[in-house]
Amino acid sequence: MPIGTINGIRLNYTVTGKGPLVVMVMGTGSPGRVWQLHQVPALTAAGFRVCTFDNRGIAPTDECAGGMTMDDLVADTAALIEYLRSGPDEKAAVVGTSMGARVAQELALTRPDLVSRAIFAAGHARLDEFQKVLGAGERELADSSAALPPKYAAAVTAALNLSPASLADPAKARDWLDLFEFSVQPLTPGQRAQLSLDESFDRRSAYRDITVPCLAMGFADDRMIPAYLSREVADLVPGGRYVEIADAGHYGYLEKPDEVNQAILTFLRE
Repeated sequence: MPIGTINGIRLNYTVTGKGPLVVMVMGTGSPGRVWQLHQVPALTAAGFRVCTFDNRGIAPTDECAGGMTMDDLVADTAALIEYLRSGPDEKAAVVGTSMGARVAQELALTRPDLVSRAIFAAGHARLDEFQKVLGAGERELADSSAALPPKYAAAVTAALNLSPASLADPAKARDWLDLFEFSVQPLTPGQRAQLSLDESFDRRSAYRDITVPCLAMGFADDRMIPAYLSREVADLVPGGRYVEIADAGHYGYLEKPDEVNQAILTFLRE
């Protein structure tokens, strides 16, 4: 992946395929390469040029451990589109999940000159009380000297991010739990900085001014961002559409990639 100076920081990105530009924005703590597992192959096969990147906070992009704001992440994505587009009039389709959905939402609102269409997976205009308490707990845990035993950390990660359907399948459950246990690592300074993004936001009024065609995607069994919050975004955006993926948790793009990819491609082809 090349590293360019984008919006004043070193930003790690990759571009695959040829055709209209699609920029994909990952969620909290995760690298852009996660999109490469399922979404990038489907999009490039369908004739799109796809950019994935590591948000600030995720090395080798600058970690910005001193802190960051949602405005910073939005500006990074806007600058990346400006850097990659083939001409001054080209726009990009933007796909984001979780924190990345917030970036896509704000970009669609503030920079419609750069965005042709936007898809918000696990999008949300606000957080409910559960997410606020969970976020506070995650920050307290990160700042403590405590470390969860890997098996317990894997079980908690699975319970919060996967659907009951995945956990009811012994083979799938074992594979996911082994993966989560193997990948348990202390938070990096950049990941910790991402956890400090404002959780008191309420953008319900603002999103009524979005003019870009938008699709909100909810995951039916999502505990991190319940589907009702994603549906709320679609209801707020004028002309917004909503699709819900069954038997999918917060990692629905990994659990149900075929359904997610089909929803993305159907919307982008319109």
